[in-house]
Amino acid sequence: MYGLVNKAIQDMVCDRFGEETWKEIKQKAEVAEEVFISMEGYPDDLTHKLVKAASLVLGLSSSEIMQAFGEFWVQYTAEEGYGEMMDMSGDTLPEFLENLDNLHARVGISFPKLTPPSFECSEMEEDSLSLHYRSTREGLTPMIIGLVKGLGTRFDTEVDVTQTHSRDEGNDDDKFLVKYKPK
Repeated sequence: MYGLVNKAIQDMVCDRFGEETWKEIKQKAEVAEEVFISMEGYPDDLTHKLVKAASLVLGLSSSEIMQAFGEFWVQYTAEEGYGEMMDMSGDTLPEFLENLDNLHARVGISFPKLTPPSFECSEMEEDSLSLHYRSTREGLTPMIIGLVKGLGTRFDTEVDVTQTHSRDEGNDDDKFLVKYKPK
């Protein structure tokens, strides 16, 4: 994963729990990097070690950490220079979700080794849709719930997200029921 992800994890922990907690997490994860460079690639395992260590230090499940990170990621990337690109990806939550693959394609211009997930919307209704998530990476599915919630905040929309299918159960993708209502 690119350093931008690890840097965001660091910033989330420091913002919510303080610098000392971050140092404890890094030590427990046995991560020596002092600074994560946004545009540099890092092994996925490093990110997983940080999440596992954060889970132990903070007394939260890895799933809870990843959901919180997903919510944080939406605002974080907007502030880190991707806000305009996000603005061009849709004016409503469903429109944005439908354009996620296009957004990742544009981001891929800056991150040539990016292996983005793929998203597809189906069963679209006036107040709900099914969001299909496909990724070559393991362990990031809980982040999707947080991402959708973070996007709900971005679009001033109430959201309820429930995972309805899982790759862990032998399905081809992870599927989420997203119910939404603009505030």
